[in-house]
Amino acid sequence: MSISMYQASIPGLVHMLRNLDTILGKAAAHAETKKIDPAVLVSSRLYPDMLPLARQIQIATDTAKGCAARLAGQEPPKYEDTEASFPELSARIQKTIAYLESVKVEAIEGSEQREITLNLRNASFTFRGVSYLLNFVLPNFYFHVTTAYAILRHAGVELGKQDYLGKIS
Repeated sequence: MSISMYQASIPGLVHMLRNLDTILGKAAAHAETKKIDPAVLVSSRLYPDMLPLARQIQIATDTAKGCAARLAGQEPPKYEDTEASFPELSARIQKTIAYLESVKVEAIEGSEQREITLNLRNASFTFRGVSYLLNFVLPNFYFHVTTAYAILRHAGVELGKQDYLGKIS
């Protein structure tokens, strides 16, 4: 049995984004129950030199939408990165999920060898599709989702492993 590029990317990204949105909902409820200003959680970080929660979510969604677009040979949609509240972050996640679900299976299938150039702030990288997905997208995406989870857990939000994993089917 083989797995396609679509199967290895879009369903897992969507699944984890839904879990991340659920986690944010629990964080918002926690803030309300404990009378914590939600902005405190949204701007929380694990260590002073790490990015805050909002940026972790922005990068996770950027990575997901960038993956779908680049594997499909398209330009990724641009988001403004202005989210500063739980509702705004949730809306960004929902917008990303909608985008991922709009990308046709056929556009991603066969992208294993597609050349993908990624221009980052200080460097440019060229990948083949499968290497881009397995060696850049998935590790980067899971890093930022996990870090968002860890920030909220560290802040006292009652989360467990099942919140991170979500419903397993």
